[in-house]
Amino acid sequence: MSIVLEHKTGTKRNFLTAIKEAIREEMALNPDMVCMGEDIGLLGGAFGVTEGLLAEFGRARVIDAPISEALIAGAATGMALNGKTVMMELQFIDFISCGFDQIVNTMATFSYRTAGEVNLPIVMRGPAGAYGGGALYHSQMNEAWFCNSPGLKVLCPSTPYDAKGLLRSALRDGNPVLIYEIKELYRKRDIEQELPDDYTVPIGKAVVRREGADLTLVSYGQNVYHCLEAAEVLAKEGSSVEVIDLRSLVPLDMDAIRASIAKTGRVVVVNEAPMTCGFAGEVVARISTDCFELLDAPPLRVTRLDTPVPWAKTLETYVLPNTEKVVAAARKVLEF
Repeated sequence: MSIVLEHKTGTKRNFLTAIKEAIREEMALNPDMVCMGEDIGLLGGAFGVTEGLLAEFGRARVIDAPISEALIAGAATGMALNGKTVMMELQFIDFISCGFDQIVNTMATFSYRTAGEVNLPIVMRGPAGAYGGGALYHSQMNEAWFCNSPGLKVLCPSTPYDAKGLLRSALRDGNPVLIYEIKELYRKRDIEQELPDDYTVPIGKAVVRREGADLTLVSYGQNVYHCLEAAEVLAKEGSSVEVIDLRSLVPLDMDAIRASIAKTGRVVVVNEAPMTCGFAGEVVARISTDCFELLDAPPLRVTRLDTPVPWAKTLETYVLPNTEKVVAAARKVLEF
């Protein structure tokens, strides 16, 4: 079947549309690519990411799976072993735990167990994160579970440009890649961007979202915007703040972090996972060992409290990072 790709150069796309375009374009380019997940065919996905794919590519390539993340992860592994590139959608990242064994004990270890002879081109992606009143079952950021599992790459974009470019790179990578898509960014109007016709974003490279000289804020996903807002507040107080968007957690771009801290001497790391064993702690630990001689103050982190995400908005706001909490931590480091 001949597929004509329709690009809307000059039209701004939101985060969700950027992801949708990446999947459709890669399916058109790669006849061995299949998509699988809960309600991704007839419904078009819980958020509409896969809308239209079933009609265009057919049931053999767009597969509505049972409500079983373990089955989806296991079937994705089997299909990848048989030459397919698999886009595996988790309806909500929270329920990835149901497929945990297949992902960390089978999928992640296959290349190692075969001495690099067998790679699995699988991309796992789905909506994650809080701030929208999803409560404890629809608000999690459990990325540290998988950053702790050698053999998996873990990404978390914050812009439509990166969402599309990183997904296209992941689908061409040849290894298992897990992408956390912050659902509160899906239709966020003020981050819409014009996108080029054909591009990728390299995995493992952070980006500087704002230049600064006095303090570095390191983050990813939705919290990047809290950091940018905090930088604006601090600029009015006379402090120049640099904001680093990691984009890729595994592999982690320590060179970019070190280069920034070499300029500023101070750093705060922000993410919305719980503090205990969260990924912010890993970043702070690496900074403490790899950049110790560059630091003029102890590195701090701003995270979610060690509690499930509450449903009530006042309590949700209380436990999650926000601009005010980032500003408070930044002031503490700046005043040290």
